[in-house]
Amino acid sequence: MNEAERIARLAGILGSGGAGVELGIGDDGAVVAASMTPLVWSIDAAVEHVHFERAWLDAECLGYRATMAALSDLAAMGATPLGVLAALVLPPTLDEAWLDGIARGQRRACDEVETAVIGGNLSRGAELSITTSVLGTAARAMRRDRVRPGDALWLAGPVGLARAGFHALLKGELPGESELHAWRYPRARIGEGLAACAVAEAAIDVSDGLAVDAARLAEASSVALELDAAALLDDTLRAAAARVGMAPLELALYGGEDYALLVAAPEGAAFGPEFRRIGSARPVTEAERVARSWVWLNEGTLRRPVLARGFDHFE
Repeated sequence: MNEAERIARLAGILGSGGAGVELGIGDDGAVVAASMTPLVWSIDAAVEHVHFERAWLDAECLGYRATMAALSDLAAMGATPLGVLAALVLPPTLDEAWLDGIARGQRRACDEVETAVIGGNLSRGAELSITTSVLGTAARAMRRDRVRPGDALWLAGPVGLARAGFHALLKGELPGESELHAWRYPRARIGEGLAACAVAEAAIDVSDGLAVDAARLAEASSVALELDAAALLDDTLRAAAARVGMAPLELALYGGEDYALLVAAPEGAAFGPEFRRIGSARPVTEAERVARSWVWLNEGTLRRPVLARGFDHFE
């Protein structure tokens, strides 16, 4: 199929857009209705041999996963999605069934958060990649630099399971159902982000690992964060850790690709059952600032600094 035929094929799978979309797929650009509400933009890439291997997932799963990863940034800002743009680089060996599957996965992810793919681009290349841009609105966006000493830390979503699934796949082993699903089908926590922004001003999505993303939140706000080790663990994570031969806390802190939502809110703020409290913020000392010891872990009577390491494209 040529490019025009593929675009028409994708448009048939993805649909014509949603609320606020005046013009979707098929023109030089998408058109969304003007709004006085601040706009939130973000972009994310899923690149073969960097973020995934085709042997690990099917096409629909890949389209879903790439779309949810990008939408997770909107969740962290407390934004309502307006639309998604997707640029696909397709290797010559990719058949139409894979292209259709990617589009179905994108459509499924968008349907779950009530938005749509409204445009994008197709190109040929040596490796499969999906670059996803997301657009949303947020009357009161949460930011990384607004954590205050005394704030409580809340987490929506599991941490560590996706890493356990990835670790098993990397070793050529079959992961357990919970960790395989966590890696293949992450969920952008749009609803949780919208609920959190009613009472919170600071948040970050946990994409590169809780340790490094918590440190980013703390450094941006010039505070120290105290995490409760027990609050990070549950029976599902312990079972997954046992299957892959890793420590549960290691997975929870340094996993990555969880797309959980870490939120800081004033003490006493009410959160729903999808959130669990995992710690608090306090003033950072000058010694901690110099040493870049932004995050601390409390495990029983032991207290230790958490190394701010996680996924980095360039390390």
